[in-house]
Amino acid sequence: MQIKVEENGKTSISSCNNDGSSSSSESDSVHHPLLETQEPCDEDAATKTPVQRAIAQTFQSTAHLANILPTGTVLAFQLLSPIFSNQGSCDPVTRSMTAGLVGICGLSCILSSFTDSFRDKDGKVCYGFATVNGLWVIDGSSSLPPDAAAKYKLKFIDFVHGVMSLLVFAATALFDDNVVGCFYPEPSKECLEVLTALPVGFGVVCSMLFVVFPTARHGIGFPLSAN
Repeated sequence: MQIKVEENGKTSISSCNNDGSSSSSESDSVHHPLLETQEPCDEDAATKTPVQRAIAQTFQSTAHLANILPTGTVLAFQLLSPIFSNQGSCDPVTRSMTAGLVGICGLSCILSSFTDSFRDKDGKVCYGFATVNGLWVIDGSSSLPPDAAAKYKLKFIDFVHGVMSLLVFAATALFDDNVVGCFYPEPSKECLEVLTALPVGFGVVCSMLFVVFPTARHGIGFPLSAN
């Protein structure tokens, strides 16, 4: 039989053997020291270096650029242009079809700049078009309160983004061999120079403007934010 006795921070254990003898042992109680308080990190270590800030700004600008560039429309155009233009060998019918394709894709680039989205109370993503009064939801399944709808009102920068998206798509279309072969089967030397230089200028200037004037909209085809 064992008897445990605590006294003055010490634990004494006594045991009785079958022959009547007893033995005892004492052990000091184990004390675990508290964790040492860690000093806060130095503010200079937490501050980003100029190189780190430049890299972060580059990634942020690239994300804004990916939001605005009409990538979905361009992919659809590149898929359909060889079919509509008969791989650049156009007759009057295929030329009209190609012109219609270019017009529809250009209109899509403009309209996509005026679309936005929000999450309703159930977490469902709802898309709509920006208007002077707020956001017109396409499917009409949900609506925004007036105070929240004010954030989605039509702005002047939306028109700027629409025009720049159209110019970027026009630059892509002018670089397409099927479109050039359809509308300019035998271009002159001056025409070739314009078709080579003009799309590059459109693309560079519009991309720079997209980075300088980013958008906060997350419309149709744009990546969604966590909120």
